[in-house]
Amino acid sequence: MRGLQERLKALSAPRLQGIGRGVEKESLRVTPSGALAMTPHPRALGSALTHPHITTDFSESQLELITGVHRSAESVEAELTQVHQAVYRALGDEMMWVGSMPCTLPPDEDQIPLGRYGTSNVGMSKTVYRTGLGHRYGRRMQTISGIHYNWSLPEVTTADYFGLIRNFRRRSFLLLYLFGASPAIPRGFADQAPDLQPLGADTLYMPHATSLRMGRLGYQSDAQNSLCVSYNSLDSYAASLSDALVRPYPAYQKLGIQAEDGSYLQLSDSLLQIENEFYSTIRPKRVIFPGERPLHALRERGVEYIEVRCMDLDPFVPAGIAPATMRMIDIFLLHCLLDDSPLDSPYEIAELGRNQQRVASRGREPGLKLERGGVEVLMSDWLAEILTECAPIAAWLDGNEGSDAHAQALAAARAAVLAPETLPSARVLAHMQSQHGGSHDAFVRAQSQRTRAHMLALDLPADVAAHMAELATESLAEQARIEAADTMPFEIYRQHYLAPERLRLPRGTPVPAA
Repeated sequence: MRGLQERLKALSAPRLQGIGRGVEKESLRVTPSGALAMTPHPRALGSALTHPHITTDFSESQLELITGVHRSAESVEAELTQVHQAVYRALGDEMMWVGSMPCTLPPDEDQIPLGRYGTSNVGMSKTVYRTGLGHRYGRRMQTISGIHYNWSLPEVTTADYFGLIRNFRRRSFLLLYLFGASPAIPRGFADQAPDLQPLGADTLYMPHATSLRMGRLGYQSDAQNSLCVSYNSLDSYAASLSDALVRPYPAYQKLGIQAEDGSYLQLSDSLLQIENEFYSTIRPKRVIFPGERPLHALRERGVEYIEVRCMDLDPFVPAGIAPATMRMIDIFLLHCLLDDSPLDSPYEIAELGRNQQRVASRGREPGLKLERGGVEVLMSDWLAEILTECAPIAAWLDGNEGSDAHAQALAAARAAVLAPETLPSARVLAHMQSQHGGSHDAFVRAQSQRTRAHMLALDLPADVAAHMAELATESLAEQARIEAADTMPFEIYRQHYLAPERLRLPRGTPVPAA
């Protein structure tokens, strides 16, 4: 604790004021009745390939809204709200699904439309990658949505970021507990779910679950479970992923790259097609050059920021994440950065995986215990310890801002540990049961309708509306330019992009065009 406080005092006001934060928010497009929208990505929103703020994730029906980098939580919310406003004005009678777990999906999951990005090689590769995800994990799983929180602090080294990541992985159960909001799913989402109980005629749940999205029903993979990725250094992390990116995986070898008719089934037959396929609660990140592999960018220029990937959509908040939540994440990330961070081990990595499963499925269970260095401890005691250690961080942030906003966010977190019924996951279940007959779809549909009405009722300044329209037009022109410039056959492009040597080139070597 003393070391943490000493490191905190070394954080100058300019560095704290330089914290960068931004959000990527996924949401399904649905019809007024709550069915998955089967319409193409609206042209009024521009090109999903090139628009800087509006794209799609796995499905053509799955929007992804992206903010820029901001110096305050309020400015993140303000931009995210404006992007929402522009989107809703282009959706007609459709709306965005405000829950992380999807609406009732088509009975044949092959009817879930894959994201389409045009005829360029880079656009086609995005769709083929999604085709591969569908074959490997099923399309239903890929429709789960969440919030990614991107964060950086000036003068943090790559080694420091990896220390943050190790501590984050040890303690991320705190975020699942405080902000998980997916304790239920629609029937039919999971083929096998023996631990789930019926809540209503069309809904299954776990009584004490916090985030089924982050549990066995979420982004899980038997193939990836064979990976033991170490975060002890950039070299150890890169070596783990490099192997998974070039090593053929028998089941995917059997699937093959192309079908008999020449259509593509996946980008590659390795355990991971590309870096983004690796499921993790947090990622080291770096802005990449056109055509550059993310792993090469990290090896060449180091970590630039981290991406927190375990946040559920909050169905009670119009933008999906509240400024108070962002402030608590900021406090928590600084705690992870400033505290001592021992090296990880295969044993600890397995232990952390078990802890995540427990908290995702049973986080509000009274007396729940987690593993900590081979010893079981009460989760409530561990939470209280972390939050106590966060107090000086909140005070330091508030002192530099002249407010008490961080202290309020921390106080709310401490209160939630003592009153689990106030957590988003508990509130979701309470609303489902008291107002919607235990129906997941009815609850999320009602919240989605409220959010749509709220966003459409807000004034959108004329200059913002004009700017968003201009971005849409420019993105369509940029996609057309990329398509017109392509001369390389797709198969050559695919092989060139996936060549192992592109993952690690000698420092200073120009990145080959892709």
